[in-house]
Amino acid sequence: MWAGLGLARAGWDLPLPVAAGTIQLGGEGARGSLWRQQPLRWAQLEGGERLLPRADQGTTSGGSWKTVDLQALKLPAVLRPGAPMASLSRALRVAAARPRQSPTRGLGPCNLSSTSGPTAEKSVPHQRTLKEGQSTSVVAQGPSRPLPSTANVVVIGGGSLGCQTLYHLAKLGMSGAVLLERERLTSGTTWHTAGLLWQLRPSDVEVELLAHTRRVVSRELEEETGLHTGWIQNGGLFIASNRQRLDEYKRLMSLGKAYGVESHVLSPAETKTLYPLMNVDDLYGTLYVPHDGTMDPAGTCSTLARAASARGAQVIENCPVTGIRVWTDDFGVRRVAGVETQHGSIQTPCVVNCAGVWASAVGRMAGVKVPLVAMHHAYVVTERIEGIQNMPNVRDHDASVYLRLQGDALSVGGYEANPIFWEEVSDKFAFGLFDLDWEVFTQHIAGAINRVPVLEKTGIKSTVCGPESFTPDHKPLMGEAPELRGFFLGCGFNSAGMMLGGGCGQELAHWIIHGRPEKDMHGYDIRRFHHSLTDHPRWIRERSHESYAKNYSVVFPHDEPLAGRNMRRDPLHEELLGQGCVFQERHGWERPGWFHPQGPAPVLEYDYYGAYGSRTHEDYAYRRLLAEEYTFDFPPHHETIKKECLACRGAAAVFDMSYFGKFYLVGLDARKAADWLFSADVSRPPGSTVYTCMLNHRGGTESDLTVSRLAPSHQASPLAPAFEGDGYYLAVGGAVAQHNWSHITTVLQDQKFQCQLIDSSEDLGMVSIQGPASRAILQEVLDADLSNEAFPFSTHKLLRAAGHLVRAMRLSFVGELGWELHIPKVSCIPVYRAVMAAGAKHGLVNAGYRAIDSLSTEKGYRHWHADLRSDDSPLEAGLAFTCKLKSPVPFLGREALEQQRAAGLRRRLVCFTVEDKVPMFGLEAIWRNGQVVGHVRRADFGFAIDKTIAYGYIHDPSGGPVSLDFVKSGDYALERMGVTYGARAHLKSPFDPDNKRVKGTY
Repeated sequence: MWAGLGLARAGWDLPLPVAAGTIQLGGEGARGSLWRQQPLRWAQLEGGERLLPRADQGTTSGGSWKTVDLQALKLPAVLRPGAPMASLSRALRVAAARPRQSPTRGLGPCNLSSTSGPTAEKSVPHQRTLKEGQSTSVVAQGPSRPLPSTANVVVIGGGSLGCQTLYHLAKLGMSGAVLLERERLTSGTTWHTAGLLWQLRPSDVEVELLAHTRRVVSRELEEETGLHTGWIQNGGLFIASNRQRLDEYKRLMSLGKAYGVESHVLSPAETKTLYPLMNVDDLYGTLYVPHDGTMDPAGTCSTLARAASARGAQVIENCPVTGIRVWTDDFGVRRVAGVETQHGSIQTPCVVNCAGVWASAVGRMAGVKVPLVAMHHAYVVTERIEGIQNMPNVRDHDASVYLRLQGDALSVGGYEANPIFWEEVSDKFAFGLFDLDWEVFTQHIAGAINRVPVLEKTGIKSTVCGPESFTPDHKPLMGEAPELRGFFLGCGFNSAGMMLGGGCGQELAHWIIHGRPEKDMHGYDIRRFHHSLTDHPRWIRERSHESYAKNYSVVFPHDEPLAGRNMRRDPLHEELLGQGCVFQERHGWERPGWFHPQGPAPVLEYDYYGAYGSRTHEDYAYRRLLAEEYTFDFPPHHETIKKECLACRGAAAVFDMSYFGKFYLVGLDARKAADWLFSADVSRPPGSTVYTCMLNHRGGTESDLTVSRLAPSHQASPLAPAFEGDGYYLAVGGAVAQHNWSHITTVLQDQKFQCQLIDSSEDLGMVSIQGPASRAILQEVLDADLSNEAFPFSTHKLLRAAGHLVRAMRLSFVGELGWELHIPKVSCIPVYRAVMAAGAKHGLVNAGYRAIDSLSTEKGYRHWHADLRSDDSPLEAGLAFTCKLKSPVPFLGREALEQQRAAGLRRRLVCFTVEDKVPMFGLEAIWRNGQVVGHVRRADFGFAIDKTIAYGYIHDPSGGPVSLDFVKSGDYALERMGVTYGARAHLKSPFDPDNKRVKGTY
């Protein structure tokens, strides 16, 4: 069995063949090769078994292990030693026959969770299982090398993210970078990960991140070190057993064309040719990505550590962190001061928390909230399968199962609806595994057998059930923590730390060195969550569960979570619910999505989809309405949203926008701060309102918002604080309020401006009345002249509405004549009712954000984090008018904009319309003269012009500047799900290009 591997020559002492009824070691790994790279010393045999040096029990660099006597296990008779090897079908039958005693029954924390490491031996339907030894504690010897007294940055955790971040810090020239690992590299979660890499995801940023990881592990590390990381390019195959799933894959294929990712939609017959062992009878088709592959955690992390060390970084193992030292500067700002360990301390201004499942504990050391949970995540490794060699990895999303090539075997895993929570995370758990709970795992087996029928009679060689960290939206947690300067997060990777590690490690390194990442990382930025949610146990638990359970669900454009709802409700919530409002969730807020004409559809308490013994809601109207939206065609409620939009265009609509962030920037240095923060000139007379951007030092757009100049006041009111000096009222999109707050706060701290930022988001409501009839309606409600002369566009006043003091602003987010009313919370309902009563004879209707999305897209207004992001400049986005470049006043990002303008724009945002009545949602490829030049960022249907409208950034394939002539001279098409549709490019909005309507000219 061992012939030809050369292990004795390599210095390994081989154990005798395992006696019947015992197993020395099982494991994962697909390479028939020997790894001897310190500190990861083990032999890796074909199929993945790892062998200890002579011992029945011991500790290696791979953790603590023991020989398990299967005779001592209380196995069913058919599975005792000497019986035939358990197959997947046998495991399924045995588990099904046993009493249903799920550890996750009920809803209490104890019933939802596992509170320890590996449990006592239990009845399991397989003969070989990986087990952790009796001792799971961190090894007793001291650190692998002396600790430095100081460091520029300390990375905590030697898993995928920690190693990638250290490597990229060193590669970018950061000196004095240190990685501290409490045990050995990859301990905790990385060592047992499946290591799959899929290049296509429904996000352009993630496609770029994955591409970088692939470059690092498949080419760059080997070129740099001469070591092979264990990368295997065996391809990836996505299975579609229904039309909607295939549509989703076609969307991915179109996006991939914009990034040069080769992919092919295959018929069932073509799939069978590619993968002869696969059952294709129930398939609609598949998506084949030939350059997907598999990574080896040990090989990758050890090579990263060697490459980082060669550039001057230090990797110190066996060194648990016990504390984070913090100091408070003269301005009251908390900052990182150092790291404490059992073996000494390191003075440092920067800490990176890459501690995986243990990241919350590290965060608590520093007073930083880290919203993640730990769960059991498992796969099984089969015996040898004839004919499986060189097959692609498989993701059968509809069966919620993946099949990873493991040499001449498969690893089978997936995401279940009832994962086991690991409630009390042990700080002594290193290279350990849990017992696999077959009552939880067996739901994956039927799908695996259906897809690859030979598995029905294939034995199970080993099981791998380890801890993984999961977050409320199944996205990683990255960036600087709002609570502590110099404390960065790189954790919560939801089992994707290997494949996202390279891209995220690079971005995190940029974040640390330059203050911001290169790419738009808002979807991963910890600041995407409101501070009131990041330590809310129920919200974190519910959302993390739902995100885990729905990980393989089709990503539809208009889906909404059912978990963690009703966390933040504005004063009009119940009023609008009674009128049929179907709410969306953003930033914890319930905001109006659209209005259902058939009555209320409240969001109910989360039912865990019937898991853990919970009772599923019956006749749940909200869930039913969401399910009807699960389509890539025009949704069933398209006509309802059309009525809201056309009512706004033809008469008037009222929008509850109370979830907006509402901040006051006041104080002696407020004008200096405003000049530096905002790209536009906002230092105008009190009563003026300006639409502006906030930029980063690279000229990227961190926000777009409105800023209203306030007159000084010595007496506070519900609509303005008392202040001396200058004051500004900021209204920002509610979904990014925390991001805006953190960005402004960071700039104020860095520049040492003497002013205050005050958050009044919860204290004020906001109602917007838009449309040709808005002036006539509000003239009956407000005690002021609303004519153009008396109340010009882009101004604001304190007025009374039905006797209540409000701040009225003449603005529009939809391209119509209109006003926003910013209202103290207690006055929201009477003011809203007065507006509705006055509007009844004018055709006023309620409308939601689905209508705002359509109307604003039709008008050409930007939407931050869609067609305007932190990696887009205002010049590229057509927002040069928001930049005071003709003024000598300096502002953040100005130098970058001036350089970009001088060099010429290398890409430009373009509006497209499509004559065909086809829905588009973003990610569609943009073709110009037969070449792909970009992809659609944002798209919707414009009901007034009766066309699909799309926005996307285009580049010149030759690398030259994108001039207006370049835009006008092209012949364009948009590719939707593999089909191209002719498109027309517009330099101005196709709706009201002269902006007459917002000025009241109809």
